[in-house]
Amino acid sequence: MQSLRWIWGYLYHYWRRLCVGLIMALIVSALNMVNPYLAGKIIDKVILGDQNHLLWIFLGIMIAGTLIRTIVRYSYQLVFEGLSQNVIFKMREHMYERLHHLDFSFYDRTKTGDIMAKMTGDLEAVRHFTAWTVYMIFENVAILLFAIGFMFYIHPPLAFTLLIVTPVIGYFAFRLTSDVKPTFTEIRNQFAKLNSVVQENISGNRIVKAFAKENYEIKKFSIENDGFKEKNLQSSKIWEKYLPILDSLGGVLTVLMIFGGGLMVIKGTLTFGELVMFNSLIWAISNPMKMAGWLLNDVQRFIASAEKIEDLLKTKSKIININQPVAAKMTGMVEFQHVSFSYGEEAVLKDIHFSVKAGETVGIIGPTGAGKSSLVNLISRFYDADAGEVLIGGVNVKKWDIQRLRNGMATVMQDIFLFSDTIEGNIAYGNPEASLVAVQNAAKMADAHNFISKLPEGYDTVVGERGVGLSGGQRQRIALARALLKDPAILILDDTTSSLDMETEYKIQNTLKSLQKRKTSFIIAHRISSVKDADIILVMNNGKIMERGTHKELLKKKGYYFDVYMNQYGNFENKQIGEEVI
Repeated sequence: MQSLRWIWGYLYHYWRRLCVGLIMALIVSALNMVNPYLAGKIIDKVILGDQNHLLWIFLGIMIAGTLIRTIVRYSYQLVFEGLSQNVIFKMREHMYERLHHLDFSFYDRTKTGDIMAKMTGDLEAVRHFTAWTVYMIFENVAILLFAIGFMFYIHPPLAFTLLIVTPVIGYFAFRLTSDVKPTFTEIRNQFAKLNSVVQENISGNRIVKAFAKENYEIKKFSIENDGFKEKNLQSSKIWEKYLPILDSLGGVLTVLMIFGGGLMVIKGTLTFGELVMFNSLIWAISNPMKMAGWLLNDVQRFIASAEKIEDLLKTKSKIININQPVAAKMTGMVEFQHVSFSYGEEAVLKDIHFSVKAGETVGIIGPTGAGKSSLVNLISRFYDADAGEVLIGGVNVKKWDIQRLRNGMATVMQDIFLFSDTIEGNIAYGNPEASLVAVQNAAKMADAHNFISKLPEGYDTVVGERGVGLSGGQRQRIALARALLKDPAILILDDTTSSLDMETEYKIQNTLKSLQKRKTSFIIAHRISSVKDADIILVMNNGKIMERGTHKELLKKKGYYFDVYMNQYGNFENKQIGEEVI
């Protein structure tokens, strides 16, 4: 019932159209009674009663009724198909909107394939239910009730005899519903796993080929594919158990009608025409009984899919936007006050505290897994701190409107992502109204203009999915240009120059120096050359700030920063290092 209440939340917007469709289905169900009734009258009145003049009248009514029934049925099928498309359109929009409002933690624990399964297979199951199953249930119930009522009108004793089988059919239909529901949930879950394997292999096809793991991945897919097949076979075995029973019980109705009706005709309590009416109407009872199994199958498939979609739509983001955010102007002043953060049980940041003035540059360095990216993610409020406060302009980030907060920042992440769009479109993503000249200037600052200009279509070049076809350094420079064009108050560069050669990195560093007074910059890097000119350098390890200071101050401490410097520059710089330390 919960799933039906949920789908009604979408259907009620189109309740007039739904009512029109159901009324037309009711008319068709009633018209299905006309031909059996007239067939019996032709026997009694025309053939046995010798009233030949009624034949053409009855035939005319039967033909007209059939034409009207066909037209009306076709019309309400169109109504329900249009209704289902409108419902799915709204539902798909809500799902997509929900996906954009969910935080990083949701995507950390949810596979892309699972999301895609909801957006495709589960939505299709809901569409099928709305477009076909709804009116088929209503139509079959209406036909059954009309047939029962008509039979009781014709001959109550024979009608009562036929209905003896109905409770038995209802019992087995209920048993089928109970047994088949869990299998559909398992099928949907297995389909999500199968989807995940396919999605990962498509995204990582270059890695698969690089390691010559095609056969391994094919076997992995085969395991999940076999699992999907087994789940469907389990469902088929349940049908194998119940469908013969339901079909047989439907056949029993015909036997009872012929046996009981024949005896009544012999005794004279039932006319031959009325027996023909019953014989013509027997499908109106047996067919809905047989269809009950298939319709219950569709209902259970719908419930399994609806629960998964509803679960997604009800998922709440852990990052909650405040009702009355501050109206202060975004500045580059950033402060961490004894901040701690963890992913689940794993502590990633421990008692982090520092402050940065507007316009200053912060370099962050440390070994892999030290918590560098997690630290800057708290500034953009991709995650919320477990303890302590992160302040922007002296205001806790939780008191800022999320959109306004992030609009005042630009982040170039480790995992560079480019959309399947032109290079101009990718650079202008954060500022779609920017002119081509502004886009080119941003590309020049990121040292990307030269290689873009050499491409056959220049800035109109469409990059492949995730920027395939471009080198890692080219993707990084386009991503950096995208951030610079936004002209944010706070610029966050997470290992942005790792794929660049030293000459290109040097050019970009000079560009960033010219911007330092205009914006606050956080630069995460493994190269000393990327952070040595920063106003303050934070050295992180095991989620803590182990050292802090300027380049010269950290060299004098001869700690981790000094060791990294020595490893990168070696004996070639020994003399200069000695002078700096002294």
